[in-house]
Amino acid sequence: MAVEQDLHTIRDYIRWAASRFSEAELYFGHGTDNAWDEATALVLQTLHLPWDTDKDTLSARLSLTERKLLVERIERRVNERLPVAYLTGQAYFCGLSFAVSEDVLVPRSPIAELIEQSFQPWLQEEPSRILDLCTGSGCIGIACAYAFEWAEVDLSDISPAAIQMAEKNIARHQLADRVRAVESDLFAGLTGERYDLIVSNPPYVNAEDLASMPEEYQQEPEIALGSGEDGLDFTRRLLAEAAEYLNDGGALIVEVGNSWPALEKAFPELPFTWIEFERGGHGVCLLFKEQLAHL
Repeated sequence: MAVEQDLHTIRDYIRWAASRFSEAELYFGHGTDNAWDEATALVLQTLHLPWDTDKDTLSARLSLTERKLLVERIERRVNERLPVAYLTGQAYFCGLSFAVSEDVLVPRSPIAELIEQSFQPWLQEEPSRILDLCTGSGCIGIACAYAFEWAEVDLSDISPAAIQMAEKNIARHQLADRVRAVESDLFAGLTGERYDLIVSNPPYVNAEDLASMPEEYQQEPEIALGSGEDGLDFTRRLLAEAAEYLNDGGALIVEVGNSWPALEKAFPELPFTWIEFERGGHGVCLLFKEQLAHL
């Protein structure tokens, strides 16, 4: 008998999905860290229900169409190792909903914690111009626009498909009056621009880590992950050019993940500030224009 004929409620599908995910030994790294939360995310997002759906609602019976869709997505999660966000077309970052596709990374970064704290205590003044470099879905820059309500924000990416997704999210959040998306290879499309804050989650995975990543990560665009043998091909260019695009006193915040020891070794002259996070995450550094100007 088909599964959808045997399971009927929201709770049934969360339980069944969690069992399937555990049995298949899936990897969880796109917003959850266990089978139950992953199952809950997939089922509730598919049904357009919020995370805090009350327990009584979980006993609601689903239509046959809903049940078939859930079975399809649960099986694709298992058999194709697709992240939940690619199955549902959406992900959450800083408590905000973003449209995503396989053209962009699934939003996730410890930088979210910095945004929620308005980058304190690191920034002395509120930034009026912000650049989200390597923006992907636009999640970091758009979250910054919420944190700094008067700031103008540029979202840049080398990928035309990513720019289209970022523009979709600008429209979703009704921020077109002060947020724009710019197709650019690093700063090539931003000539003459100056910013108080540049935030970047660029490709930084080294060749060894890229080759050994779980299948779920391999579903993401490689151009947004890998950056040469030591993971620093892009970051080297970024550090060399960033000062020219920062206002006096401006700050660069860049995530390099596990490549942080290689970065310190490559630039021993730079006084990196490595930011610590209460909710986990590492490899995010802070540099000011005046520190970068010596390169």
